[in-house]
Amino acid sequence: MKFDWNDVSIVPETLSTIASRKEIDPFYDGKLPLFTAPMDKVIDETNIKSFDDNNINICLPRNVKYSSIKNDNYFYSFSLDEVILMLHNNDKFPKRILIDVANGHMMRLYDVSKSLKEKYGNQIELMIGNIANPDTYREYCKIGVDYIRVGIGGGSACTTSANVSIHYPMASLISECAQYKSEFENPTKIIADGGFKNFSDIIKALALGADYVMLGGVFNKSLESCGETFMKDAQNQYYQVDFERAKNAFSAGVPIYKYYRGMSTKEVQKSWNRNELKTGEGITKYNEVEYTLAGWCENFTDYLKSAMSYTNSRSLKEFIGEVRYEMITQNSFNRFNK
Repeated sequence: MKFDWNDVSIVPETLSTIASRKEIDPFYDGKLPLFTAPMDKVIDETNIKSFDDNNINICLPRNVKYSSIKNDNYFYSFSLDEVILMLHNNDKFPKRILIDVANGHMMRLYDVSKSLKEKYGNQIELMIGNIANPDTYREYCKIGVDYIRVGIGGGSACTTSANVSIHYPMASLISECAQYKSEFENPTKIIADGGFKNFSDIIKALALGADYVMLGGVFNKSLESCGETFMKDAQNQYYQVDFERAKNAFSAGVPIYKYYRGMSTKEVQKSWNRNELKTGEGITKYNEVEYTLAGWCENFTDYLKSAMSYTNSRSLKEFIGEVRYEMITQNSFNRFNK
């Protein structure tokens, strides 16, 4: 039996020696354990600074090119075919690259990843994904992949699980991948990706062994996301507004909305100039803006520090995959999920 976020609860340490949250460091070298999803309605050239200023790790979508913004701290996304061509041509790669494919189980991706790490070693940091099998995580650890996106079909704009039946319940998937870490001196970092609905889900992912959590829909719902901004007219129809008007409306308590779409929709495929369009495994929708990025990050940081204080964890190293958790019934979850 496999389990998801609602099926587990974190158990506090018997006696925590932490007297104040000031003793806790919830960062890696000043960065939160979070990544932007490489989605074109989450982040682009216009709002990178907002995510940087809030200490979020940057993973850029394919439409943002390394030639336009060069920063060795950012991950740049490439298709598998692009990487194969760059390898063949001996092109220069950015320091940090993501091979952005939906199916991380392809042998073709594995072989290219192996070739990249054999050729460039620590000159590059390689992120791949997505996977939904703990044994696959172990295989990528063997060839030195640096980061791996773990999770398929869970995203709020993804329909893979519903239509294709490919999925692995996320809490089990993260926990079982993390169990393989002890076999390796430098295990691949786990990025839990997709389907996070609240702070609690994110904190549970870290507790169960994810090194990072990647967020798309959560960040799209922030005022600063790059999704087009809309309001509703008297007939309940959406109409687009500029950012300044949206910002003023949000400050006044008027509902505003961000356009959001899965990255395998036909709409996105067209934007990539594909000659043949595949059946999309994603949807388009409008998300109501719920917070500013700074406000959300402040709350997340405080909630994470609170969880770490209960579990006697002064650092992320002491928290991630190191705390006790228990399975709970649906009735137990409903009791405290107010």
